[in-house]
Amino acid sequence: MQFSNAEEILDFAIEREEQAAKMYSKLANTVERPGIREAFLEFAAEEGRHKARLMKVKAGDLKPVKMEKIADLKITEDLVEPEISKHMNYQEVLVFAMKSEKVAFILYTRLAQATDDPGLAAIFSELAQEEAKHKLHFEMEYDDRILEGV
Repeated sequence: MQFSNAEEILDFAIEREEQAAKMYSKLANTVERPGIREAFLEFAAEEGRHKARLMKVKAGDLKPVKMEKIADLKITEDLVEPEISKHMNYQEVLVFAMKSEKVAFILYTRLAQATDDPGLAAIFSELAQEEAKHKLHFEMEYDDRILEGV
């Protein structure tokens, strides 16, 4: 990833959030189970909120960020990403979501490192933190619903 300026970094991140929202919406229209559909629609909405946040940042709306350490249960380390299909079960959706959040976390961490603008770096660090929170949420759900059932 090579960027010339902060605007290019923001445009890239906005595009990624838009793509993620579209992907989750498409998946919601693909799966058969209503509960799984709702989960994907919520994921799409969350990505839309991230895009809106980035657009505000691009418009100059920088807010202070409170950083916190987020636990990583490392559940995704040994799991294989499931094949996307209309027959996905809840376990597969959780694995897909955990893997997606991990990729987003890595992306925002790298974007934070790629900019010389401290304010922009803080925003990307905040977004990385949000993705880590989402991943932890899915890991805890996986632990409670899938691993506890074993």
